Amino acid sequence: MRIAFAGNPNSGKTSMYNALTGRNEKVGNWAGVTVDKKESPIRKSMYKGTEKLVAVDLPGAYSMSPFTSEEGVTSEYVRKEKPDVIINIVDATNLSRSLFFTTQLMELGIPVVVALNKSDINEKKKTNIDVSALSKRLGCPVIKTVSTSASDEGLREVVHAAVSVAGSVQKAPYTQGTRVLRDKAEAEEADRRRYAFVNGIVAQVETRAALTRDRNSQDKVDAVLTNVWFGIPVFAVVMFLVFQISQTWVGPVVADALVGGLESFQEWVRGFFETANPLLTALLVDGVIGGVIAVIGFLPLVMVMYFLIALLEDCGYLARATVVLDPMFKKVGLSGKSVIPFVMSIGCAVPGVMASRTIHNERERRAATMLAPFMPCGAKIPVISLFAGAFFSEHRGIISAAMYFSGIMLIFLGALLINKITGNSAKHSYFIMEIPEYKLPSLSRAFATMCSRGWAYIVKAATIILICNTVVQIMQSFDWSFRVAESADTSILASIAGPFAYLLVPVVGVLSWQLAAAAITGFIAKENVVGTLAVCFVGLDNLIDTEELALMEGAGTEVASAFAITKAAALAYLMFNLFSPPCFAAIGAMSAEMKSAKWLWAGLGLQLGVGYTVGFFVFQIGTIGMTGGVGAGFVPGGLAVAAFAAILSFLIMRTKKRLAAERAGKELRNG
Repeated sequence: MRIAFAGNPNSGKTSMYNALTGRNEKVGNWAGVTVDKKESPIRKSMYKGTEKLVAVDLPGAYSMSPFTSEEGVTSEYVRKEKPDVIINIVDATNLSRSLFFTTQLMELGIPVVVALNKSDINEKKKTNIDVSALSKRLGCPVIKTVSTSASDEGLREVVHAAVSVAGSVQKAPYTQGTRVLRDKAEAEEADRRRYAFVNGIVAQVETRAALTRDRNSQDKVDAVLTNVWFGIPVFAVVMFLVFQISQTWVGPVVADALVGGLESFQEWVRGFFETANPLLTALLVDGVIGGVIAVIGFLPLVMVMYFLIALLEDCGYLARATVVLDPMFKKVGLSGKSVIPFVMSIGCAVPGVMASRTIHNERERRAATMLAPFMPCGAKIPVISLFAGAFFSEHRGIISAAMYFSGIMLIFLGALLINKITGNSAKHSYFIMEIPEYKLPSLSRAFATMCSRGWAYIVKAATIILICNTVVQIMQSFDWSFRVAESADTSILASIAGPFAYLLVPVVGVLSWQLAAAAITGFIAKENVVGTLAVCFVGLDNLIDTEELALMEGAGTEVASAFAITKAAALAYLMFNLFSPPCFAAIGAMSAEMKSAKWLWAGLGLQLGVGYTVGFFVFQIGTIGMTGGVGAGFVPGGLAVAAFAAILSFLIMRTKKRLAAERAGKELRNG
């Protein structure tokens, strides 16, 4: 039996799905988190019967007449797949809005059970809903639930009610009929009649207390946090504290303890292979294990950041952050809904890109898909932490936060460029988003989110990164004749990465095939940048003139000394890796959401051009500031940046000519 979970965004639908199935799908205290359907069997502990129950979590929707693509997923599934039962998750704190969707579901001829969710919040607000009266008016079971409660309040009852009504015939409490509405005005009038019907039900079954003092206090806080002048500085401070705590105060302490244990394991393995072939020992111990340890060593920093972000989501602050950023995005021609993919990309670019499907306008959706990877994701945290710790140890938190705000600035600039190229000027758009009430965040849910994302990080380290590091180590150990390379410079890896190293000279100031190899493997998974650097720089002291290096600026730590680059070059290389095209998984998500090869390649070209341009200017300006002269590769790098600018200028001028021709043609037709 298939049971579909349908409801408005932010009604607690995915939380209920997770509680019933034991899954740990992404949830958030805001709309736009679930953008595709998910299926999983309901746990036996939730239903004692013999029948196998499959839960289907559908994206949030306000209407069965889809306005966005994720609403289209819900509408299409319910209409075409015909689930046996629909559990309609209704937000008890916003009954009138939720029941609009309920009446539409009940007109489809599929049995419906209403889960009156967030009932605990209503009790605190002294809002009472007469469940029996509501059930009678709707003609279907109505059960109070709290999907976030550890006691699974009402969840088992909902499942049993769903099984009991399967196959039954429910009479819709209200129907618009099957007649096709002739125009927009008629459709609006039909919606008004439906809302009037729903409001009549709500007036009969709901009793609300007077506005509480607590609610007044929340409104006053919102007046500050959502104010364009105060909200943005507050957002900057909050994000700075997130990175300061995760990258400087708490994360490194835990990381040091973890790395100590991992290094002990590495030495134990080295001792175990003491009598083995030295090449095998180097391959396994220094290459494979060493590279993976380098990535895993940053896991505590990533997990602390995930934990803090989860707390901000759960307490309701991130929803306010989207409201604060909304006016700014509108000024560059993006929908306010673009904020959702950008904020979600802080965790991972893949769900961030997928969240762009909540945007109705096709051009804006593709633009948001193209720009979302500019927000540094969790996979880039190890790269940020490595270079911030090695070259800017006293300002690690500031550098980390600066990378995220740099991403926001590049999103704005990128949006302006896309507007100029496509001929769409900044325009007004409507962004409607439910602002949840403030609440104490759940430490257990934040911990579960942290563990889930941390486990995904570990799995990636044990699979993709492990395989990549193994391949990198083998390529570094052998030449093209598959004999042991006399030096790393004659290896397969050096010969492949060597040509790309010339392209990076204007960004890092030195010809380093190791840095080039790390940037290339970063396209597979951004964590590979750290793993590859760990593999390439192990045992390579003979390639570096340490006496000359000691005179270089920025060589303050062992890691910095090994890389043999200045602080300006380190920052430039870091920003190149952060703002160039994302990993293959994110590129695949971009392709799926854009549905256009032309837009995909344009997006990748923009990302690569922006990443290289930013890296070039950071290195050259930083070098001028430190030495008074330009850095190595200034001329070829400048030509490459000029070529990128020329391509953008050509596309903008072509669009201007096209628009001018269209205006002239329109004037001729009208004149």
